[in-house]
Amino acid sequence: MAVDVLLGLQWGDEGKGKIVDVLTPKYDIIARFQGGPNAGHTLVFDDIKHVTHTIPSGIFNEGCLNIIGNGVVIDPVIFKREIKELNDLGIDVKSKLKISKKAHLILPTHRLLDQASERAKGKEKIGSTLKGIGPTYMDKTGRNGLRIGDIISTSFKAKYEFLVRKHAQILKYYNFDYDLTEAEAEWMDAIETIRGLDLIDSEYFINDAIKANKSILAEGAQGTLLDIDFGSYPYVTSSNTVCAGACTGLGIAPNQTGEVIGIFKAYCTRVGSGPFPTELTDEIGKKMGVAGNEFGATTGRPRRCGWIDLPALKYAVMINGVTNLIMTKADVLNEFKTISVCTHYIYNGEKIDYFPYELIDDLTPVYKEMKGWNTDLSEVGSMEDVPAELADYISYLEAELGVPITMVSIGPDRKQILVPEKVSAY
Repeated sequence: MAVDVLLGLQWGDEGKGKIVDVLTPKYDIIARFQGGPNAGHTLVFDDIKHVTHTIPSGIFNEGCLNIIGNGVVIDPVIFKREIKELNDLGIDVKSKLKISKKAHLILPTHRLLDQASERAKGKEKIGSTLKGIGPTYMDKTGRNGLRIGDIISTSFKAKYEFLVRKHAQILKYYNFDYDLTEAEAEWMDAIETIRGLDLIDSEYFINDAIKANKSILAEGAQGTLLDIDFGSYPYVTSSNTVCAGACTGLGIAPNQTGEVIGIFKAYCTRVGSGPFPTELTDEIGKKMGVAGNEFGATTGRPRRCGWIDLPALKYAVMINGVTNLIMTKADVLNEFKTISVCTHYIYNGEKIDYFPYELIDDLTPVYKEMKGWNTDLSEVGSMEDVPAELADYISYLEAELGVPITMVSIGPDRKQILVPEKVSAY
């Protein structure tokens, strides 16, 4: 059975965690394929908010196996904390989770390098979460990285010390003072927790599962516009957040992928630095942020808010080969009498409808105005009962993007999902 891929189509924070949780009963395996603890997938059920950072969002569902793939980077300290929180909720993480031996480890010195690098950039900083993600991927591509499989090797300590010495030389260049004693002790303790888990050759495990006709969902983190190759470079993350990243991040061939499920908000948000063509810095943007509770699940930073951006969304649909769209947070726009949709940009004096090489400062969005539904959606029980204005908004987006919207989320709880009658329920 082919591997379905679920990913974000904007600058992250699209609500992927909730959607994975909703879809999990359909799948035997949920496999995370890239990113690290800079991700924060939020799920709400039984009126309780849960946030996962490294562990796949399927961990809350019975009978679902979760895999952390080789494309993920893991901070043992954050990971141990996450496991404890799940165990305290009565979830037996050890029996439901497997970790690729080829996944890379984030060292305490990686976090220090992240901090030193951002500080050195000054006003040009990229808005890193300071979790050490970038430096870890740099060591991975530089062939110096420390991997999960190394922790069960007799040469683990030597490999660790070699990498720390290398980092110390770089930190000396930055003139960055630090004391590693406490952080290193905590990190080594957390390594023992990981040693007690099921460490696997994930590429074999997943391909054997495909041959055994298991249903598998590959879960992405961040969003397409943060992809290291195709995002708004250099204000991007350090991994491939697009569909192709599922192949390299799990060890599956391109012809083994199936449905590509793209998640997008009914509007748009971005955390940290970087261009954002439709950003609203006025009262409308603030109203959006309050209604959507737009604060980073990992960093707590307020998210920048703006109207939906069709050139960027069309670009993301194209890059990923999206077959199904899911729109989240439609309820956030409940109180807006008018909704704007960015259809084009004015770019270097020319009107364009595509996502350009560089999002320059004087790029101007061109908007189409639509009538808002201006209605509380909390009591809507089916897609057929939505206000006409919301139905029009959905139909317009489907026509523009050329892909069906197969689900619409109207609230944070896992139950607040609408599925059109014309679409088979997942």
